[in-house]
Amino acid sequence: MRIRRTAAAVTAAAAMVALSACGDDAEGNGEDVEVGGEEDFVTDLTFGTGGTAGTYYPLGGELSDIFEANTSADSVNYVESGGSGENLGQMYQEEWQLGLTQNDTANDGVNGQLDDLDGVELDNIGWIANLYPEAAHIVVRADSGFDSVDDLEGATIAVGDAGSGTRAISDAILAAHGLEEGDYTPEVTDFGASTEMLADNQIDASIFVVGTPVAGLTQLAASTDVDLLGLDDAIADEISGDSGAEPYDISAEAYDFLDEDVATVSVFAALAASTTQVSEDLGYEITEAIFEHADEITLDVGESIDMEEALLGIGDVPLHPGAERYYDEQGIDLP
Repeated sequence: MRIRRTAAAVTAAAAMVALSACGDDAEGNGEDVEVGGEEDFVTDLTFGTGGTAGTYYPLGGELSDIFEANTSADSVNYVESGGSGENLGQMYQEEWQLGLTQNDTANDGVNGQLDDLDGVELDNIGWIANLYPEAAHIVVRADSGFDSVDDLEGATIAVGDAGSGTRAISDAILAAHGLEEGDYTPEVTDFGASTEMLADNQIDASIFVVGTPVAGLTQLAASTDVDLLGLDDAIADEISGDSGAEPYDISAEAYDFLDEDVATVSVFAALAASTTQVSEDLGYEITEAIFEHADEITLDVGESIDMEEALLGIGDVPLHPGAERYYDEQGIDLP
C-alpha cells in the first residue's frame, strides 16, 4: 500500500531542530523494542521523497512500487517532504526508513555539518545507491532583463525549502557571484511554489536542484516565457570546489525553450536507508531491485541508473550493510 500526502507533516526546519533531542527511543513505524537488537528492523517502510513538482516525489512512487513487488517489505509508503534535509532528519529520528537525498547533503549530515544541528552527526544513514545527476537550474522570466547571476542583485529569489539540498547549492551559487543575504531577498519555498510565483511575477528568479528534464519547468515554460541563466566555467569550478558539486551542462534538448546547452553545476541524487531500521537482508533486496528493475522506471532519470556509477558521490557516507554485500557480490570496488 502506498500513501500519498499533499503537505509535509513536519517542515524541514522543524525536523532538523528536533534532531538534537532525539536518540533515546527506538520508536518508529515498527514496534517499540530494545535498541540494537534484530527486532528493531521494520518491514512497513516510510520513504521520504520531495515536493510534488520535482523529480523525487514521482520517482519515489515508482521505486515504492518496485520495492513492494520485489522485496520482503510488507509496504513502502512514499511521502511528500521538504527534500534531502527533512528525509535525513526523519530517518535519523527513526520515523522514516528510506529517503532520497543529494549526496552533498548526506555527506554534510554524517559529518555533523548540516545547519541547525549543532554538530550532531547522523550516524544511522546508510548509502544504497547513486541514482542520477541533479542539475542546478537558475530560472528567470524571458522578459526580466537578467542575463547572468550577477544581475540578480536586489532581486527576490526562490532559494529552496528550509533545510533542503537546493538551499545549500543556491547559497553557494549566489555567494560565488558576490551576493550574500542583504544583496537580494530570499524566498524560502519549494520548487512547485516557486514556479507559480515566477509565473505570477511575485519573484524574479528561482534556483532549484533537480533531475533534468523536470516536468514542473516544462509546464511553467508552456504558459510563461522563461530562460535559464548559465554559469561561467571559472564560477562553476569554484562552486564545485566549495560544495562538492561538479560542473555540468544542461542539454539544449532537455527543454524546448533552450537554443544551446547551459553550463551549471550538479550533485547526485542518492537513495539512503536507515541502518538501524532496515535490515541487511532487506537493504540487499532493495539495492538489487533498483538495478534489476530500473527499466520499469518511466521518468527520464531512470536511464541514468547504472550499477557502475552507484557509488559516485558517496564520500564519507557509509554503505548500508545490505548494499555493501550486494556490490561486493557484483564485483564493484568498494570505498
